[in-house]
Amino acid sequence: MISLDDAVVARLDSHGERFEVLVDPDVAKAVKEGEEVDLMEGLAAEYIFKDSSKGDRAAEESLEKVFGTQNVKEIALQIILKGDIQLTQAQRKEMVEVKKSKILDIIVTNSINPQTNTPHPRQRIELAIEEAKIHISPFSKVDEQVKEIMDKLRPLIPIKFETLIFAVRLSAEEYGKCFGTIKDIGELTRQEWQKDGSWIGIVQIPAGLKLELFDRLNSKTHGAVEIKEIE
Repeated sequence: MISLDDAVVARLDSHGERFEVLVDPDVAKAVKEGEEVDLMEGLAAEYIFKDSSKGDRAAEESLEKVFGTQNVKEIALQIILKGDIQLTQAQRKEMVEVKKSKILDIIVTNSINPQTNTPHPRQRIELAIEEAKIHISPFSKVDEQVKEIMDKLRPLIPIKFETLIFAVRLSAEEYGKCFGTIKDIGELTRQEWQKDGSWIGIVQIPAGLKLELFDRLNSKTHGAVEIKEIE
């Protein structure tokens, strides 16, 4: 159970009344994002308050009227999901930065500039997000925010999500060095050994990883790899 000093207030106003729980901010974040978590371990006190700063608990009849139960776990879940989390400025800033980094990772990895068919540099996308004055929520799911952010970026920079397909040919000697890399970067959809002993694999990758695929395979084989994009 988290200490009172480390907990934040989750607050829900409903039916003219206020309900609060004291909760670990990381647990509240996980609940908001739909992750499996031990909610009761994340509460600093196993009570539902009407004013946690004064230690005033919510009346049983109020809990029954609003939530239809007095079960602390069920009520705390609803308060966190539907209410507001009272983060400190430092907590909110840290959570936003972590979420922003995850969003940038997805956009950089999966997007290209359709005018040049090359990935945008991470810094360019980050600057566009700032230019668009995009608000990043510390609690909303990453995939939901990515879609919304992409819609706001398109008027500013040419960008789209795309996957690319490549045929990769390796000698039997180089195959062992590179197979793990190929599986790590993309999805191997087909493979077969040729009569001359070489291996050919068809791999599908996020567009933003094109240069990484080329660089890593060429580095491991010292250039002894054939890579051809399939339209």
